[in-house]
Amino acid sequence: MAEKLKIMSLGGLGEIGKNMTVLEYGKDMILIDCGLGFPEDDMYGIDLVIPDASYVVKNRQKLRGVFLTHGHEDHIGALPYLLREFQATVHGTALTLGLVRRKLEEHGLDKTTKLVTHRAGDVIRAGCFEVEFIHVNHSIADAVAYAVKTPVGTVVITGDFKIDPTDPEGMMDLTRLGQLGNEGVLALLCESTNVERSGHSPSELSVAEGLDRQFKGCKQRIIVTTFASNMHRLQTLFDVASHHGRKVAVTGRSMENILKVSTELGYLKLPPNTLVDISEIKGLPKDKVCIVCTGSQGEDMSAMYRIAFNLHRQVELQPGDRVIISASAIPGNEKAVGKIINELYRRGADVAYDKSLDLHASGHACREELKIVHALVRPKYFVPVHGEQRHLHTHSRLAQIMGMKPKNIFLLEIGQVLEFTAKTCRINGTVPSGRMLVDGAGVGDVGSVVLRDRKHLAEDGMIVVVINLSAEDGSVITGPDIVTRGFIYVKDNGELMEELQIVAAHAIDQCMTRRVNDWATIKNAVKNELSGYLYKKTKRNPMILPIIMEV
Repeated sequence: MAEKLKIMSLGGLGEIGKNMTVLEYGKDMILIDCGLGFPEDDMYGIDLVIPDASYVVKNRQKLRGVFLTHGHEDHIGALPYLLREFQATVHGTALTLGLVRRKLEEHGLDKTTKLVTHRAGDVIRAGCFEVEFIHVNHSIADAVAYAVKTPVGTVVITGDFKIDPTDPEGMMDLTRLGQLGNEGVLALLCESTNVERSGHSPSELSVAEGLDRQFKGCKQRIIVTTFASNMHRLQTLFDVASHHGRKVAVTGRSMENILKVSTELGYLKLPPNTLVDISEIKGLPKDKVCIVCTGSQGEDMSAMYRIAFNLHRQVELQPGDRVIISASAIPGNEKAVGKIINELYRRGADVAYDKSLDLHASGHACREELKIVHALVRPKYFVPVHGEQRHLHTHSRLAQIMGMKPKNIFLLEIGQVLEFTAKTCRINGTVPSGRMLVDGAGVGDVGSVVLRDRKHLAEDGMIVVVINLSAEDGSVITGPDIVTRGFIYVKDNGELMEELQIVAAHAIDQCMTRRVNDWATIKNAVKNELSGYLYKKTKRNPMILPIIMEV
């Protein structure tokens, strides 16, 4: 029986981030992107979320390469964690691999991972697949889409993109997409992030004009926060600051890394004598200073957060400082960003963040740009990717407006297998998928049970009951002693603490009367008695941990 092309998304469907797509045919497999996501509010203590790649690990002998569309964390961030599980050659453009290389160095994987640099227009063979790099515009330089020629047809995967005729790297290669459309495209996997926005995404040129208006005539210090990876924005900020006679200092680890890599590779061209160390700003006049920092999404302990809450060692916010937020809040981050803005106002800053001020341009295509890509590629089948459910469904309707038959559009869930022949397409089963949680150095060792316990502790606190039993006859020697954390303030609730000791002692006495000497049974009895009493008394449900020690 003839082999079928299988396409599986292990992330990026029904969510923003952790983008990862698998293409498999016979004995060959490639990955497109390997990104991470950020933890939700109820993921207590979790640092990062990465795709469950157990299917790839199981079939690692088939893996012919990892292909990266661009250098954003939601497309490259999981690489250091997953490359511990399988070895693979990583393909990408110069800037993308420059950022990847620094990540791998931090994780000690740079000596064991082969990185191969390509340019837009390159075509390489990876097993039975022929992978072509296609130039696109995005909010980071060196971004590409992929046209993957397979034994059953060509698959176009856009990655993140926009269409910007004023992009310093040149406009997205629409000509090549049109040529592919004329040759015939089996399937299009197209990003959906901004499908709800009408019209076209603004050009970075409009942001330059908006920033220039903020700098013009300002006599105070200017502090700007933006996405660290938005290289075009960094270039704009350096150019505008230099034009107005200001020195630029950069703070925030991720932005410092981007600055170093992009200048070394020649993507960022700094005006002469503009960049200064953050330690030098105190000796400069206010109207000669521009500080560029991370934290545009309100992240805890980012540079902007530390500046706003007076925690930064080298930058102290002063009344009158003009703070420019040159970014839009990612869905889910609105509250954190609002917290920063409110604190900045409280400390006397002049804050510029409104959309009407032209301080940010998205790197993602809006509806009219998406229509252009659909019209050029004219795929037989369409799979909307990179978005929450509302984005995927809205993109499906847009494709139908463009003439696509509903039966040829596939709204997939993470892990579903889409099977292609030259003439057919259908969903056929699933592969292991989901999310793996990164907590410190641990990957995957925190699961739903641990998260549930953390949530319980965070919401209701904990009570520990310590009981000392005799090793000779099992009688109670001391206790029960009650210790609480995050439940009540003990000094103000002495009466309740005494009642809890009485309830616990009664539960133990009942076990002794019945001659129960099984510790698990005693623990359950204490836990059940205290839990029922506490809920009746306080309407709270703290975690109760009985501890029995034999002396």
